[in-house]
Amino acid sequence: MATQLTPIPVGRPTFLDSPRCTDLGALDAHIAVVGLPFAVPYNLDYSSRSSTAPQAIREQSLRYVPGYLERYDFDFGGELLAGKDVKIVDCGDVTIIPGRWDENSRNATAVVKAILARGAMPIVLGGEHSITIPVLRAYEGRGPVCIVHVDAHIDWRDEVNGIREGLSSPMRRASEMPWIRGMAQIGIRGIGSARREEFDNARKYGSVLIGAEELHRVGVEGIMHRVPSAERYYISFDADGLDPAIAPAVMGPAPGGVTYYEATNLFRAVAARGKVVGLDFVEVLPSLDVHNLTSRLAVRLILNLIGALAHTGQVG
Repeated sequence: MATQLTPIPVGRPTFLDSPRCTDLGALDAHIAVVGLPFAVPYNLDYSSRSSTAPQAIREQSLRYVPGYLERYDFDFGGELLAGKDVKIVDCGDVTIIPGRWDENSRNATAVVKAILARGAMPIVLGGEHSITIPVLRAYEGRGPVCIVHVDAHIDWRDEVNGIREGLSSPMRRASEMPWIRGMAQIGIRGIGSARREEFDNARKYGSVLIGAEELHRVGVEGIMHRVPSAERYYISFDADGLDPAIAPAVMGPAPGGVTYYEATNLFRAVAARGKVVGLDFVEVLPSLDVHNLTSRLAVRLILNLIGALAHTGQVG
């Protein structure tokens, strides 16, 4: 398993300055952070502009240590972690071998499987949205799992240039996994979010499509009755689901996106509904990030999910 992980170099920060874990067989934590700086390319000239995002997010997480998480948090009406001892470790990054996309995917699945086997919840830092496919494969035998997907796009393309596991296809591939039961896609908007065929396929599968306009109009409380009831939820969060005014460093910025408080309240509502078994946060592009706003927001939202889990007794 060690060969499937690249440790964070000495001198580089871990997420929240948490302990390093390079031996997944000895992992002892509530939450395991792992980077997946990975994309399945649609052409030979393609390079992943989000490959540096895991480390950028880790660097911005240092704003919250030491001692910040014990301070009063007005967003939660008390300590973010509710005074609980939440154990978090950072496993480094899944080892990526350029050009060997199938092997990279298998490695990602194996790493997440190992994290789950130790009873920890994985938080996966992308990378582009193609990473969700190998991550979800790790949940085979651990279902049924309902997906809550935040994104500007529905990601239901069957293939692009013959590639079936690229960033436009994660929800289509997820729908083919028997252990995935139910899907709510939130924040969808704009003209380019789907072709008619993909829209029809998503609806035929039973995916609940909740546009950003509806979310703004009725709020999180007004949409939760449409989110499928489940015992276990996996959250897949594409940064372009957020409004570009607060998350500018994305590949496909579209006006009218999800706000900070909508995302936070969604996390709370999902955590109150069922067990959250994993999160991926994808498609942050550090090279476009003005004042590191998008990476900082990613950190804060990840912390808010951890806080929601602490307040509902799922961790700590």
